[in-house]
Amino acid sequence: MTILLYDLVGHDQTRPYSPHCWKTAMSLAHKGLDFETVPTTFLDVPAVEGGVSKTIPVIRDGNAVVADSFQIALYLDQAYPERPTLFGGEGGEAMARFIERWSQMTLHPYLGAAALMDIYRRQNEANRAYFRESREARFGKKLEDVAAVRESGLAAFRASLEPLRNMLTYQPFIGGDAPLYPDYIVFGALQWVRVTSPFQYLAADDPVSGWFERCLDLHDGIGRTVDAAA
Repeated sequence: MTILLYDLVGHDQTRPYSPHCWKTAMSLAHKGLDFETVPTTFLDVPAVEGGVSKTIPVIRDGNAVVADSFQIALYLDQAYPERPTLFGGEGGEAMARFIERWSQMTLHPYLGAAALMDIYRRQNEANRAYFRESREARFGKKLEDVAAVRESGLAAFRASLEPLRNMLTYQPFIGGDAPLYPDYIVFGALQWVRVTSPFQYLAADDPVSGWFERCLDLHDGIGRTVDAAA
């Protein structure tokens, strides 16, 4: 049975961009599971599966409905143990929790601000109004003021990647010789900007760029099914 993935989109339904939904798409591909995406805008989320979650991703797998990208990954490893593991056991799950927190606290604040106005412009009129109101309430300032850190914060953002950059000197993926869920956590954050904004947040010669390109090629190039924003 094909799994349904509720996937966040703007006015272009062929350009999913949520970092968390990308984690789930990569996880499903990693497990070799057939899935179908359901394009979902911000204003559609409250109706997903009867309002099961305030956010997406959400998946439906037969009678099972699971929300939250990390919980979905755990569910997939538990429900399909015969397929390639996302965590490699309990130790891997614990490590992934650290990577998730690092990504949310170190990568997302800058990347979200850097792409903020591009994401805003990718919404239709009704969702644009929702996005501005909800994000300005969250940040306590106008969207334009939040996005103003894009250039001034670039050097600090690139410096914050040094732990990942250094690790890549001795292994090709966060998971070691092959990717695991922690790779998809960081991939989702970078893909978020790649598909929404033309802003060059990574230097071309950065080893992190090489790792990201390898991730884009994974699972028959699922990450490349959406072109980089122009």
